[in-house]
Amino acid sequence: MRLVAELKILVGKRLRQMRKERGLTQLTAAERCDMENTYLAGVERGERNISLESLEKIVTALGAEPIDAFRFGDLEMGKGLEGKRDAIRILAAFLEERSMEEIELIRKMSKDVMATIDSEKRK
Repeated sequence: MRLVAELKILVGKRLRQMRKERGLTQLTAAERCDMENTYLAGVERGERNISLESLEKIVTALGAEPIDAFRFGDLEMGKGLEGKRDAIRILAAFLEERSMEEIELIRKMSKDVMATIDSEKRK
């Protein structure tokens, strides 16, 4: 269940980013999708369960493809704690698709990279 909640947040943030990149307000985008702007706002906040049909309407109105809503690598990170949470959500989404062996390798590599960063900070 946690993965679904995280995906809703990530997809919502990605849709908001795509809408803003196109210079659209929520109201204008909602009108193009033939949906209530309160619904679109809830989707962008990750509070609404979005159907595939609604996702298709939104991305079509944005001149994009449905897969673009899942391109989390393109998601701009926020600042402070929220930015950290966004980054962790994205990493978790990437890791969901991997085997335990791959995850363990990534964990070990990450630990080594962080140790190197910490060592450089102490210099």
